[in-house]
Amino acid sequence: MNIKKLGKLVLPYVIWMAILVGAPLLMMIILSFLKSNALDLSNAEFSLDSWRLLFSDLTVRVALKNSFVNAGIATIICFILGYPMAYIVAKSNFSNKLIILVLTIIPMWSNSLLRNNAMANLLSEQTIVNDVLNNIGLSFIWPIKGVIIGTAFSPAVVIGLVLTYLPFMILPIYTVLEKIDVNLLEASMDLGANRIKTFFRVTFPLSIKGVTTGIIMVFLPSFSGFAIPKILGSGNLVFIGTLIDSRFMNRNYNFGSLLSLGILLIIFGSMALIFSVDKEGESLI
Repeated sequence: MNIKKLGKLVLPYVIWMAILVGAPLLMMIILSFLKSNALDLSNAEFSLDSWRLLFSDLTVRVALKNSFVNAGIATIICFILGYPMAYIVAKSNFSNKLIILVLTIIPMWSNSLLRNNAMANLLSEQTIVNDVLNNIGLSFIWPIKGVIIGTAFSPAVVIGLVLTYLPFMILPIYTVLEKIDVNLLEASMDLGANRIKTFFRVTFPLSIKGVTTGIIMVFLPSFSGFAIPKILGSGNLVFIGTLIDSRFMNRNYNFGSLLSLGILLIIFGSMALIFSVDKEGESLI
């Protein structure tokens, strides 16, 4: 199939992207420079109020700080848990490693809102788990009840982020580790390096592409999402995602559009970073 035929096949996709992505993006850019009553543009006028508010609103600073801290902690935990698992699976002698990877992503097949609502129920103070443990005299097993939800920094949100996005850390790292030439590892050990030195001097540097991709794929949705902080934070923890959601719910589309554009710039920048680090797409599945 020649390039011209490929171009014709891609044309419907380009048209739909222009309608579903390009048009809304253009609308958000326009709204960020206007002062209007919701989406009624009949009396709209040019204004930089949203841009001034972006750099002066304390809520935005708090939301950015909370988003960065919680997303960063969740990403670090995902890396600590995900890299060893990806390494073990990649270096194992299992005949069908795909089954293990499928087991890793099975939780993602269920609805994320249902999973996080169930997690909120488990981590709150009044749950069936607490009732059962109290009745049998083992309430000390669940000492964190009522503490990790609704506080300024909520470990429950981090738990939800880790459980949701851990597969996004495991899969790209596993893909890169699986493609490492075994001869390189054997050559390292033939030259006198033990397994630990071989790992830190050969294996880990060669897996940086997967690590970078995994970090970005976990950090971005953790940073910009609103469902998990809203459910597990009991509405008391302000993320940039929950802030955008509240602005749109309050029909402040101008400021909400500006905040959304900021998130899009971060996403596009991260995508450019992935492609610059992994030009061959080795870490992408």
